[in-house]
This record gives sequence, structure tokens and C-alpha cells, in this order.
Amino acid sequence: MSVLIERRRYDCAALPKGWKREEVLRKTGLTSGKVDVYYYSPDGKKFRNKPQLVRYLGESVDLSTFDYRTGKVNHLLVRKNKKQKGTLFDYSRGMRNDASLIPPIRQTASIFKQPVTVIKTQPSSKVKLDLKHGVQEKPKQVFWEKRLQGLQACDIQIQHFHNIELPNALKAIGPNVEDQTVLQSLATALHLFTGPVTGQTGPKQSLEKNPGVFINPDQPLVSAVQIEDDDILSQEEKVDQIRQKLQRALQDIEP
Repeated sequence: MSVLIERRRYDCAALPKGWKREEVLRKTGLTSGKVDVYYYSPDGKKFRNKPQLVRYLGESVDLSTFDYRTGKVNHLLVRKNKKQKGTLFDYSRGMRNDASLIPPIRQTASIFKQPVTVIKTQPSSKVKLDLKHGVQEKPKQVFWEKRLQGLQACDIQIQHFHNIELPNALKAIGPNVEDQTVLQSLATALHLFTGPVTGQTGPKQSLEKNPGVFINPDQPLVSAVQIEDDDILSQEEKVDQIRQKLQRALQDIEP
């Protein structure tokens, strides 16, 4: 199922002349209603977030009060900057200074100053104190890798790297799951899971009918794959070829 999108592009008055702001509205799919914001330089370069803008514009434009989502100057931050010297955040670390992203700080003290006696009316009921002991596992969100979908690594010139092509045996499981999402899911499973990585081993008809119910969150978003001896031998041959190329390259640069 494809995802329909609606694009709108117009001039951004908060940036130098020639800069464009684009809003992309997703109209279908799991992310329906989400709006993505991009900026384009006069020469056509695309920027996906505020840190990229800061690195590109450098000292020529002060973006400390620029709100990336709205494309306008945040007047709340303007008043704060008048009261204090320097910027609100260190942009070299890729942090944003939108006021809406500053979390509130709880400053109230606990209402219980004295020990409290807990009285349970049901033997099976549990209180917060009972849950503190032992290993507490956080629930895993199904299809969480889709939040990274569409993001690509880039070099210092903001040129995107080419996507890695997956073997034909790796088939994605789930609605609108792209190859790069499958790669992220596999990498996460190999680094975090201590058990074997087998893929989704549930009934194929059930997975296709309602993957949100039958997906195993402890396995990557691929159908069950069985590695044969021929696959291992083929991979070993590729590794040997790369090692030989590297050895010849090192010999060529030796004085």
C-alpha cells in the first residue's frame, strides 16, 4: 500500500532571500496526518532538520531564535536572549532550542513525610512498591523502527549515502516496511538480542492478515530465513576477495 502525500512550498521570510520552506502532509498509511518540514537553499540543497541549517549557514545567520517547525522567529526565545548572554543551547551537539521541547520540571516535594501502612483489599492487588523489586522489562513497541524510516546518513557536504541492497531471501513483514527499515531492524536484533535471530516464525497467513497482532517484537521485521552452507561459503568468498583488494591497495601505497 503506497503512502499519498501532499506538498506545499513557499518562501521563508525568516531566512535569507531565495530560501524555500516545504510542508509534506502524509494523507494515508500508519503516519497519516503527519507533517514533515524541509528547507531548500537558493541552489536547491535540501535540509531536513535545524542542525543541518546551522552547519550550512554558519555565522552568516543567527538561528538561535528560529523555530524550525513554523519557519518563524520564536519571540519567547528573543526575550530570553535579551536577559542572558550567549545562546540557549549548544547547536554543535545537534540540540534544538524550540521552547515547546523544553520539558517541565517537577519541583513539588513528596506528600508522604511519614511511613505509610499499605492495606490491600484484594490478595492479588499490587502497589508501586511491589513493582520496584526484580528486573523490570520495558514493553517493546511493535514497528518502532518505522520512526526511522526516511532518514539517511550523509557526509559533511550533506550528500546522502547510497542505500544498502538486501538479499532477495530477506522479505519484509508489516505494512509499508521498506528495505532500510528491515536493515535497521536486523542491526538492532544482532546488537541487542542475546538469543538467535530467526525472523518472524508465525503462520504466514496470520502475519499477512493482521501483522500488528502476530508480530513478535523480539525478532526483526523479516520473514523466517534459513541460512544454508552455500550462503556461508559465498559470504566467505566475498570476504576473501575484499581482503585481497585491501592487501594490494596497501602494497601500492608502501614507500
